Amino acid sequence: MANESAADVPPDLEAALPRPAGIAFEDSTSCSRETREARADRSTRRSHSRSRSRRRSPSNGSGGAVSTYSGVPIEYRTLSIQVAESHRQAFADGVADLKGDAAGKRDDQDYFANLGFHQLAVDQICQQLNVSVDCGLSGEAAARRLDRDGQNTLPRPKTNYAKKLFWYLFGGFCSVLWVGVIIFFLCWRPLSSPPSITMLALAILVIIVIVLQASFSAFQDWSTVRTMSSIMDLLPSETVVLRDGKKTRIPATELASGDIVFLEIGNKVPADMRLLSHSGDIRFDRSVLTGESEEIEGAVDCTDPNFLESRNIALMGCIVCNGSGVGVVILTGARSVMGRIAAATAGVKEKPTLIQREITRFVRIIVCLTVVLALLILLAWVGWLRVQHSAYMGVVAMLNNVMGCVVAFIPEGMPVGVALTLMMVARRMKAVNILPKGLGTVETLGCVNVICSDKTGTLTKNEMRVNSVALVDHEFESPEDVYQDLLSETPPEGSVALYRAADLCNNASFDPTSFHLPPRDRDVQGNATDSAVLRFVAGGMGKGDEGQAQKPRDFEIPFNSKNKWMLTMYCKQSNEYQVYVKGAPDVLLPACTRYWSGKTNSIRPLDLAAHAAFKAFRDKRSRHAERVIVLCEKTMKLTSRHGTNAFSDEVAIGAISDLIIVGIMGIVDPPRLETAATISECRRAGSRFFMVTGDYGLTAAAIATQIGIFTSPRDPDTFDHIRTTAAAANPLSTSKSNDKSVVAECNINSSLILEGHQIARLTMAEWDVVCQYQEIVFARTTPEQKLRIVNELRKRDNVVAVTGDGVNDAPAMRAADVGIAVVTGSDVAIEASDLVLLDRFDEIVQAIRLGRLVFQNLQKVIAYLLPAGSWSEIWPVLLNVFFGVPLPLSSFLMIIICVFTDLFLSLSLIMEKEEFDLLSLPPRNHRRDHLITFRIYIQAYLFMGSMETITAHAMFFVYMWKYAGIPASALFFAFEAYAKDGFYGYTADQLKQFNTTGQCVYFVTLVILQWGNILSVRNRRLSIVQADPIRGKRRNPWLLLSMAISLAIAVFVTEVPAIQTLFVTASVPIEFWLIPLPLALGILCMDELRKLVVRLFPNGPIAHIAW
Repeated sequence: MANESAADVPPDLEAALPRPAGIAFEDSTSCSRETREARADRSTRRSHSRSRSRRRSPSNGSGGAVSTYSGVPIEYRTLSIQVAESHRQAFADGVADLKGDAAGKRDDQDYFANLGFHQLAVDQICQQLNVSVDCGLSGEAAARRLDRDGQNTLPRPKTNYAKKLFWYLFGGFCSVLWVGVIIFFLCWRPLSSPPSITMLALAILVIIVIVLQASFSAFQDWSTVRTMSSIMDLLPSETVVLRDGKKTRIPATELASGDIVFLEIGNKVPADMRLLSHSGDIRFDRSVLTGESEEIEGAVDCTDPNFLESRNIALMGCIVCNGSGVGVVILTGARSVMGRIAAATAGVKEKPTLIQREITRFVRIIVCLTVVLALLILLAWVGWLRVQHSAYMGVVAMLNNVMGCVVAFIPEGMPVGVALTLMMVARRMKAVNILPKGLGTVETLGCVNVICSDKTGTLTKNEMRVNSVALVDHEFESPEDVYQDLLSETPPEGSVALYRAADLCNNASFDPTSFHLPPRDRDVQGNATDSAVLRFVAGGMGKGDEGQAQKPRDFEIPFNSKNKWMLTMYCKQSNEYQVYVKGAPDVLLPACTRYWSGKTNSIRPLDLAAHAAFKAFRDKRSRHAERVIVLCEKTMKLTSRHGTNAFSDEVAIGAISDLIIVGIMGIVDPPRLETAATISECRRAGSRFFMVTGDYGLTAAAIATQIGIFTSPRDPDTFDHIRTTAAAANPLSTSKSNDKSVVAECNINSSLILEGHQIARLTMAEWDVVCQYQEIVFARTTPEQKLRIVNELRKRDNVVAVTGDGVNDAPAMRAADVGIAVVTGSDVAIEASDLVLLDRFDEIVQAIRLGRLVFQNLQKVIAYLLPAGSWSEIWPVLLNVFFGVPLPLSSFLMIIICVFTDLFLSLSLIMEKEEFDLLSLPPRNHRRDHLITFRIYIQAYLFMGSMETITAHAMFFVYMWKYAGIPASALFFAFEAYAKDGFYGYTADQLKQFNTTGQCVYFVTLVILQWGNILSVRNRRLSIVQADPIRGKRRNPWLLLSMAISLAIAVFVTEVPAIQTLFVTASVPIEFWLIPLPLALGILCMDELRKLVVRLFPNGPIAHIAW
């Protein structure tokens, strides 16, 4: 075992400590001699790349992994410059005392300036980290280092709880309510003499209302955070490491310094690593740190004295966007570059969602109206009442009226109702295996009118198998025919070459724990295409642990979505290599000059007849929805030394030329069982469903026909038709966007297929034509082209959802209005998404349905709250101020209606099921169809609100006439006369008692009238006879319970002596509890009549203004 004192030194200092020349690796005992020998040649194959291409990768731009921390690129770039300056200063001063720096408290600049991992050779870095490159860490050593350094997790951004608390308490309606608190306190003391206990109680009550609203806002945020945590818990990030001489998959949080980690395309780098070897073309997307979309080439040797800029360092959080490699972990968790920056940066400032913008818009309207009315009352008092009716309204009474206006016009219960509505629908989504990352995302789904979906793994099962095999001039009836050829006494050389290429040009491998199963049932580590070919190979050899392992690989270029091919090389002798290439026919065929002939059993030139035979097989299999791949080989003699940049460049230049076709394979990926029905339902919901895939056009079109994306019996239109149509619509110019009305008149077929290379050639006028098609398949697309498709659709006022599962889908998902990932997708795709489907693809239909339901229920909640909680409360104040009527409703009773009686009833609306099939409606136009519309104001204020206001005032006047003998005509313009002794023979105290009881009558009347309102509001078009709350699918027992609760609150407020004393209320005569019942029924009948007129005359004037 190695000296453990070295292992206990913090890893950021190990590079600076002296080591003995000979070192015994601490876990060498766990690595067998055979294992070391099997891997010995790997060290001779380490290479660093000089990238052959600067093209963008699947992960760049906006689609790259987006950091949870804002300001990271700025922090990183600043830090890099400071480190470079520190190096220059250190060289100038000749100072280098690492241990002294470590003992003291260093800042980030000195911390990274003094790291030397990137400057050491591969063998040196392994010695300094006390690890064997062939065996990795032992489990015991990894546990010790993990215990010493802590888990490999980033420090969470600090939450500014003071700021959050401030906005909870002072945001939205609360800002106005605090003004009311101050006014009530002033009215309590010093303005009232003696101090008014009622004013104090009202101030405290309003504070309780504010705290209640703030609590629900906080609970909503906490629920969102908990949902995000549950998503990350369900989808832990894992990585492949070498432990005890064996490859194993562990959670990234359990990585320790010194771990040997294997990186592949699409992986997120789990910790800061020093590259030990790679495939020759590895590239990283560092945009998460640098903010730049340009990819960074990987290297083995140091390329820059600055640790942060050297290309042999792979930094945590970056994406492997090309190639593969092996690295050793040097910094984990908070000590990594990302960890250091994360600790110093604040959280992301979130953009408001559509529903948040709608609520903010409503709050602004209400607050503005409230301020206008309050100022109107204040000016009326200053310029008129104080002068002509000085005894009628003093300062306290005026302020009480102003606050009555504020309390009356603001629906205090609405924020609570909105929060609960969103949370309840989010809970429903989770119950059907849909996890929204934010509550606002729920409603946005209701606006989606275009869905762009990836094919492989999203629309299909991603369970590929080889279905057909052929040579250029000979098609096998089935893959089993190839096996029969191989088992014959003299196997045909063409079949042998095909099988050998399939075996040796493959990066998939079987899980060792599943070797006892048949090849088709084994678990495979690798991409779906390689997995299908591996199972084909395993079926021929009878078992899957042979083949590749018998022949060491000298060089490889893994498959990526740019090149659409992979390459492997095996040394034959000296500098001569056998090269195998597998990939897309349209990419590799131009590089092929010869082929293995099944008829002559020899290699022949690829003439026109062979070209035609190849194309015929490809098109035939593509029309059967098979993905066609071609296998090629060649022999290369290289002059450069293996493991150098020159070697990689020579391979890159010469490999894809003069190839020999050894075979063609058709791979089938069956669609998910629910895909066709899902697409049909999305179409019925008014959302166009497009396929965006990297597959060959005919294959994509065949699958699109199978699953219902293409429904037209005619062949789909193509690029040439688009160009002709655009030119016909605007013959003078195709470079500018034409008139959409002209384009709409063009004869456009409902289906369209476009390939990636054609997308870049589309003009704005042609995009206008493309975006009108109902059925589109975009084939052979790159991540950049997927991103452009989304952006072009959004430019034309479409709300776009993108579904996908791979790193290539992440840019488009991030740019879309709603990104939807499947749970089996990559971490990058899930990070870029707004919604995660945990089980089946058809859950997207339920998500759209619930998104529309939440908007519908929110409108019902608001339409219910406004009549009593706003309109019917503001008119008593206006009658009191401008018409001299004794105040029919006190501020206390206004608050009780808004926050208690109405709130419980509105919560029952949250539980309402859909009134009709929501998928039969077109998607909501977010620019035109607002949460609060002019029609809702008409319904809530002019129709229901006016009826409730007139009825409640009538009950107030009836009480005053029946019990006090004072007619309504005497109360109008009474002003100060009502408060004086002798008015209709009553004392001032008696008149005050009559007024108090009248206020409670008004209050009870409103509470009961709201029962009729809620029975009306729960159905916008259907009659209560068709959808009552007791029977059938629309049954809602919560509604009857909430009615009982509101009645209990009304009884408590008016009948409890303590409340009567504190808040100046009074008992209500029994008949005024009973008379409002038929009046509430009358309100329900009036709305039923309105609905009937709308149903009978859907194009009439009433229907035109109906909500």
